[in-house]
Parts: sequence; structure tokens; C-alpha cells
Amino acid sequence: WLKSTGSRPAVGSVQLRTGSMKQTLRIGRPLLAAAAAPAVLQFDTRKTSCEGWFSSSGCPTGKHIKVVSPTPSDIAIAQSVTPVPVKEVFRKTFNLKDEDIYSYGPYKGKLNLAVYDRLKDKPDGHYVVVCGINPTPLGEGKSTTTVGLSQALGAHLGQKVLTCIRQPSMGPTFGIKGGAAGGGYSQCVPMEEFNLHMTGDIHAITAAHNLFAAAIDTRWYHENTSSPEGLWNKLCPKDKAGKREFEPSMYARLEKLGLGHKKHDPASLTPEEIERFCMLDIDASTITWRRVTDCNDKYLRNVEIGKSPSEFSKRQNKQLSREASFAITVSSEIMAILALASDLKDLRARLGRMICAYSNKGVPLTADDFGITGALAVLMMDALLPNTMQTLEGTPALVHTGPFANIAHGNSSIIADKIGLKMVGKDGYVLTEAGFGSDMGGEKFFNIKSYYSGLKPDCAVIVCSVRALKLHSCEAPKVVAGQALSKEYTEENVALVEKGTANLIAHIENVRKHGVQVVVAINRFGTDTDAEHEVINKIAMANGAHDAVVAEHFAKGGAGAV
Repeated sequence: WLKSTGSRPAVGSVQLRTGSMKQTLRIGRPLLAAAAAPAVLQFDTRKTSCEGWFSSSGCPTGKHIKVVSPTPSDIAIAQSVTPVPVKEVFRKTFNLKDEDIYSYGPYKGKLNLAVYDRLKDKPDGHYVVVCGINPTPLGEGKSTTTVGLSQALGAHLGQKVLTCIRQPSMGPTFGIKGGAAGGGYSQCVPMEEFNLHMTGDIHAITAAHNLFAAAIDTRWYHENTSSPEGLWNKLCPKDKAGKREFEPSMYARLEKLGLGHKKHDPASLTPEEIERFCMLDIDASTITWRRVTDCNDKYLRNVEIGKSPSEFSKRQNKQLSREASFAITVSSEIMAILALASDLKDLRARLGRMICAYSNKGVPLTADDFGITGALAVLMMDALLPNTMQTLEGTPALVHTGPFANIAHGNSSIIADKIGLKMVGKDGYVLTEAGFGSDMGGEKFFNIKSYYSGLKPDCAVIVCSVRALKLHSCEAPKVVAGQALSKEYTEENVALVEKGTANLIAHIENVRKHGVQVVVAINRFGTDTDAEHEVINKIAMANGAHDAVVAEHFAKGGAGAV
């Protein structure tokens, strides 16, 4: 075991104990950052004295895999490894019970939120966020690095570790970019299930989002085809005894109108109050709530809806059609809410506050005004539970929410991170992922996610690649998805790399402003050269990085990130 003499890992004397042997070594930099990129930590002692710590039982299901060179395709690698049943991974690693994990087949499941309630008084583990520089359209390997680092810590260094990774959209999966399970020998598995339906969370978001969209247009239709009295009889009809009763889903609307004291007595509303309650007075030109689908379909970007004869208003003698559009599911506000919610009550409250349009008087209209919040929460209940999966090397992973940091929230969920920090305990590690560049997913992590969670990372890993830095030199041709790379990217060119490091420097400065140490992970590609890596290391270190480490986890798995 590794023990710091201070209250937190810091500069100072660190003791390494293996059996009866005890060695003391000096570390001149914060230990946690070193642990986040283990190659930084150099042990000046016999190899055998380190192996005791490296082979501790932090990840009992961790395993080394045999790598092949050249690296096969992602799907070939994923299908060459037989995963451990996911219940076994989480039971053995975190001492969980059978009822803590709901199975969706042998290799994926959902984690019961009661686990957090049981462990909430335990200390948190170390919290590491993985982000990146501005990527090329091909991606530079944030997910791959997150998984590779997890495999290094769990399967090779014997530490208790959990990967909190984002769930992919099927749009890129069926497009040019492909899936988001990682790549090479650093993947979440089963890769096919990871990239497709998984446990249906994104489908739940699609259903909830489109239910709200349908409610908006249906209400707009009825307000343009009925009188306030007609709407009153539809929204709050009399029962057989001639008595009206408000549904609980209507209470929020009544409270907003200052009528909460009458929520148990509909008969006490005046005609003016009935009209205010029933008529949202929707200004159709302000409706911002688009419908969604999780596959690429460019012909749905701009559409006209309401063309059926059933959408004709006889009262106004006009067709109630309007211009509308579709977006991709993971850009839905419901996805962002799922990622930020702390529990079911918080989820419902956030859903109720979603603004979808404005009235003709400029009043914002929310899901609570439409009385649909409860229905949305019911559709999202199961999606609130993080998905349990594993890496190729048998380390545990929670996959939950958050792709697309350029157009959406772009972070894995608060719930997954909070549960994970309790499960790994004070000496363990939770690796969480923030999408796109640190100026997008990273800033949203610090300014939105951390703001609501109250969690601050102990270390940040910034992923960069020689390819992306050459692009940011502004002197290399553009990288176009689906097209071969130009020679500037496949041949050594230290000058282009050096000019492109201006982008890396900006990201290091961004993260450091949040008071967090930075370790740069140089994700090695097959065309990289040592000279290109050396200039990255030199410039990163000179501009505030704790260290810059060449990472080979794509080709070597966890061993390449040690």
C-alpha cells in the first residue's frame, strides 16, 4: 500500500510497504497527479518491492489481455475478449449485493441508487476529470484515454477504480465518426451493446421529449379550436356526482397563478380564474421545443407540421400548421437534466421548470404549465439509474448520459460520479469524462456540473494528439472525416506541432484557472515520432502542466497507460 505522510497526497515523504520491506522515497510533485499518470512516478528501488502494491486486490476482476500488432479493428478486439458477468465485476470490486444491480443480460445492468444511501457517510475517493484540446472531426481519444487509464490503475496497478464514461448517440455510430466505447485495446465492452441501445436511456429521453412536444402542439390546437369553458370541461371534467377535481399534475400551474389555495376546490374558481388556468395563450412563433430522434436524418432539420385535415380550426377557419424542426436526442434539455439531477425528486423538479415557449404576453411557459411533468418523470425513472459495464481488462465502468459537449451538456452524470466516489473509497479513483475540448465540456464540467454537485476534481487529464496539434498550427490542410489524411499528418513535422501547441497551452491555462493540476496525455498514433512528442512535453511543462506523458493504451491497453 501507498501512504502519504500528509492529510492529502502532496509533496513530501511517501512510504511504500511490501510485506516486511519498507522503503521511503521523496516525491517532488503532488502525488495524486502522479498517480493519474503513473509513468510520472519513478520508484528507485528493487522491482519486487513495488509489485506488492501493484498487485493489490483493488480490482479483483482486472485481467491483462494479449495485444496483437498491428492493432486489429475495434470490433475484432472487442469480440476477442470474453467479458466477466457484470454483476460479478461490481460485487467483487465494491462488495455489492445482488439487489444492488439490475441485470439487462449478463454483461450490462443498472445500479440501484440505494447504494449511495448506504455509503453516503463514507469518504470520497480521488476524482479525476479527463478532457482534451480542440479535436479534429475524427476525435483525439478522450474516451479511449479514460478507459486506458482505468485499465492501468485497476488491472495493472491494482487500485480500486471506476470509469464514469458518457453514453454514445447512435447518430455518430451510424455516421462517419463511429461509436464512443473507446478504441483499440482500451474499450468498454460489449462494444456493440454500448454503442447501440444499451439499456434504453436515450430511447426514454426521446419518448419523454417528444411527449412534451406533442402536448405543446395539442394544447395550442385546443386553445385555437375551443372556448375557455370547453377547455375547462376537458381539463377538469365533472365526475358522475357532478363534482370537479384537479389532478395533482395541475397544482404547479395553480400555484404559479396564485391559486394554490383553491387546488382542492375547483368550484371556487371564478370565470376569470378559469380562463387564466385553461388558456396558456401560446405564441406559436416562440415555441423552441423541437422534436428529436437519435439517428442522423438531415431532411428533418426543417419541417412543416399540422398539415392533416384534423388540424383545421373551424372556429378560426384556418389550418393550424407551423414551421418546426427535429434535433438529435442527446441535445435534448432532458439529457442535460438527467446528467445534473441528484435524485428522482430533483429530476421531476427540473423537468417541471423546462421552458418551451412564451405566451402572447411574454410569459414563459413550462412543463408544469402543461401539467405533463409527472408523465415525463415516469418515462425517465429507469434512465436515472447509471448503467453498469466494464472495460476490456475487467475494470468496472458506469455509463450514463452526456455526449456532444459542443451542442449539449457533454458530461457523464452527477449521480454516477457521486456513487462511484463512495464505492471506490478514500484510496480509490473515479475517472469521469468531459466531452469535446476543455473550453466546452471542461468548462461545463467546472461551471455547471461541479457547481451543482459540489465536487472538485483532484486532477485533470488533458488529452492531445500530434494530429490535432498540427491542425491547430493553421498551416496544415483541414482534416475531413472520411477522407485520407494529407502528408503533413503522416510525416514528421516538428514545426507544425510546435505552432499548434498554442492550442494546448490555452487549454492548460483554462483548467489551471480552476485550481486543478493538469497532466497532459499525448495519445500516440502510429505516425507520431519521438521528436514530435518531445516538443509537446517541453512546451506543456513550460506552461504549467504537472507533466506530459506519452500514452499508448490504444495499442497496448492498460499497460500502455502505466
